[in-house]
Amino acid sequence: MTPHVALPAARSARLLLGLLLPTLAVAAVPGPVSEGVIESFIAQATPEHPRHSEGDVLVLRDGTLLAAWTEFADGARDDAPARIVAARSADGGRTWGERAVIQENTGRANVMSVSLLRSRTGDVLFFYLRKNSSTDLKAYVRRSTDDAATWGPPVLVTPEEGYHVMNNARVIQLRSGRLLAPVATTQRVGTKQDDFRTVVHLSDDDGRTWRRGRTWLTAPKRGAMEPGLIELRDGRVLQIIRTQTGFIWRSFSSDGGETWTEASPWNIEAPEAPSTLAAVPETGEWLLVLNPHVAWTNPERTVLGANHGGARTPLAARISRDEGATWSPPRNLESDPAITYAYTSVTFHEGRALLTYYHFPVGGKMLSLKFRSVPLGWFSTAP
Repeated sequence: MTPHVALPAARSARLLLGLLLPTLAVAAVPGPVSEGVIESFIAQATPEHPRHSEGDVLVLRDGTLLAAWTEFADGARDDAPARIVAARSADGGRTWGERAVIQENTGRANVMSVSLLRSRTGDVLFFYLRKNSSTDLKAYVRRSTDDAATWGPPVLVTPEEGYHVMNNARVIQLRSGRLLAPVATTQRVGTKQDDFRTVVHLSDDDGRTWRRGRTWLTAPKRGAMEPGLIELRDGRVLQIIRTQTGFIWRSFSSDGGETWTEASPWNIEAPEAPSTLAAVPETGEWLLVLNPHVAWTNPERTVLGANHGGARTPLAARISRDEGATWSPPRNLESDPAITYAYTSVTFHEGRALLTYYHFPVGGKMLSLKFRSVPLGWFSTAP
């Protein structure tokens, strides 16, 4: 079936987690540091592993935190060799134990970009990407029925030809039980006109089989990139999209992710960087984590500067109590101008937001994975 395209106005083997690598436990930044905030490095970059990024956190049944992320070798490029590793914390993220490989590199380039989701069935789903080349990137999912102790065989989420990007911590489950996996796809990445389009893949059998939705969304310049999803109180689903326009774009679905409205700019400025949007389970409030500063080069705010149209620093958070109609002022989670921060995951647990993101010094070549546990009240308090 030819998919419906919505155009913008401007155009097994089961792998034991207990098989541990001989690595040292990661030292933590002392915490708590202020206002009940806890911070640590889950993994710090080394010459052997110069990049740790695109992670997610799952709360196990006993309260232990399980973090999983991409561990690169032989460089920090997106196509450098990489595998997916995990570590546990029994003290709320202050310290992290030894690493375990949970997905070896089965791609010609790498495997990367983790989403962890506990389904309503109780099973844990572990999504990742397998990269073979600039024209071949696909998403897979593995299942655990024993609380992430072992993992079943991979199931292909995106069978179509092409390069399919799904960011870390992006898969959601609707109240209906349907799973949605948002993907940005192009035929070849790394060109001057990648022409990314977003499309959502759906599963109505708890991730055992998948099908592609009917709508592809586009945006100007490089296209519609790195989508994220959130379900509204009325059952609609909002999709947010990274663009090169200086704004987050958005679209809505009224049929559980099958079809989408034409994508258009939201009233939230952001450089060409991924933003993360999540709903607090207890209250329904929305938490948006983003890089808020855009480098406009003209007063009309129509032309962006170089370097993604703005540096990926600071890393800030905003709260909405009316599903995005209004927002609190940005409050910085990280503000060092010498460090960039991106590819955030958000997990809610016991009145806290548990976040991971990369920590990348400007001009450097090594990316570390940082963790921050923030009381929910902190986001609404003036600094």
